[in-house]
Amino acid sequence: MIVALAGRRIDAKASSQTRFPEQNVPRVRERLQRLFRDQGVRALVSSAACGADLLGQDVARELGLLRIVVLPFSPSVFRETSVTDRPGNWGALFDELVAEIVPEALVVLDEARDGERSSAYEKTNHEILARAAGLARSEAPPDNVLAVAVWDGRSRGAEDLTAAFIQGARAQGFDVEELSTL
Repeated sequence: MIVALAGRRIDAKASSQTRFPEQNVPRVRERLQRLFRDQGVRALVSSAACGADLLGQDVARELGLLRIVVLPFSPSVFRETSVTDRPGNWGALFDELVAEIVPEALVVLDEARDGERSSAYEKTNHEILARAAGLARSEAPPDNVLAVAVWDGRSRGAEDLTAAFIQGARAQGFDVEELSTL
């Protein structure tokens, strides 16, 4: 089983909505461990933002799974805009995981320009699904792809990238598993 994963980042300190509170990190980590073991996951494709992505990558590392990280732009810019801008010590985990990944498993799209970040993250989600599908097809016999959305289960509307990830995965015929951050 190949997992394509996307989901919520840790809530900002001043957030008016509870989507992924920092105190739920251990609970979400446990849910990911159980899912990966129960499904016989052998590879994970995700980004590396604070919250769902980094937890998934860390669990995959602990389990000795193949890991592919897809970033919309350079690791240094991504770290600043999607990792260390929220509560927690996510920067150190990001640095560790990126340093350990083999160069061919770190995909940097370099799509973002000022003002285009939203579309860069959307392209990253598309690339995560495409890489997972390609990895699954490369196996003999072909493997299955499971799209895992780690979120609160509530769309923020048309701009919600996790909801779009779920829709994109279903459109490609992937099974979708939703893990709660609450």
